[in-house]
Amino acid sequence: MASQPPPVDPAPLDALDRRLLAELAADGRVTNAALAKRLGIAESTCLQRVRSLRERGVVRGVHADVDLAALGYPIQAVIKVRLGSHNRDHVASFHEVLAHVPGVLRILHVGGEDDYLLHVAVSSTTQLRDLVLEHLNVHPVVRHTETQLVFEEIAGAGVL
Repeated sequence: MASQPPPVDPAPLDALDRRLLAELAADGRVTNAALAKRLGIAESTCLQRVRSLRERGVVRGVHADVDLAALGYPIQAVIKVRLGSHNRDHVASFHEVLAHVPGVLRILHVGGEDDYLLHVAVSSTTQLRDLVLEHLNVHPVVRHTETQLVFEEIAGAGVL
């Protein structure tokens, strides 16, 4: 699994930074000129502010919103995984496995009864079954899995 960037201190973000982030979150492909115009600031100021947000790790990238069904992966699921051991070596071994499981879109290491939530996309229920049986349940540290099909994905309001 990719290591996380160092935590970002949210304190240095001012109102203009937050407005920039809201605009970029809505349209990550907007040009600097258009962004500056929308916010009523000079292009040079806009460029410097966006560059600073990237350098500080606040903006980590720009991503395409891809229709998974159009790519041949119409079935999405959330798989809850419970471990039998929380020994650091066992957890690290499981992380290494998760990083290479085909179809895994997002891995959330969580607190509570379950230890992980895996968001996956697959081409068929057979592929979903195989993912669970061949990549998760065979790992010696996995004690339990539970698969929930995603019927619909609804965007939330976000934080900006």
